[in-house]
Amino acid sequence: MNHFREELVFQTKTRRQLINITDQVNTVLQKSGIQEGLLLCNAMHISASVFINDDEAGLHHDFEVWLEGLAPEKPYSRYHHNGYEDNADAHLKRTIMGREVVVAVTNGALDFGPWEQIFYGEFDGKRSKRVLVKIIGV
Repeated sequence: MNHFREELVFQTKTRRQLINITDQVNTVLQKSGIQEGLLLCNAMHISASVFINDDEAGLHHDFEVWLEGLAPEKPYSRYHHNGYEDNADAHLKRTIMGREVVVAVTNGALDFGPWEQIFYGEFDGKRSKRVLVKIIGV
């Protein structure tokens, strides 16, 4: 069994952003040389997410509207956490969208269903954050 680890770094210019990271993750997979196994990709910050979905602008807008409806950024006073920071909504959004994905690796490729792509979801951006890619297999 082999293993490979690499971190991706993102720094968004806005507080919230969805970034398709499929190509970067695939590049890490190719560097690993692993042909059969599992790939874990996870956000290493509690106000960011990694998830799988379709890369469609209308859907991304729907995510933004839906998440803001469930956990609005403002007013900051609505959250007890915001006594120390102003990002309680980002923690909640991350919980909803998830921390990580696991993707099968088959014949050296990400084994996706139709339209599946990997996304980094930033909910409290404008600073450097890391995403871990860990691959195990042969």
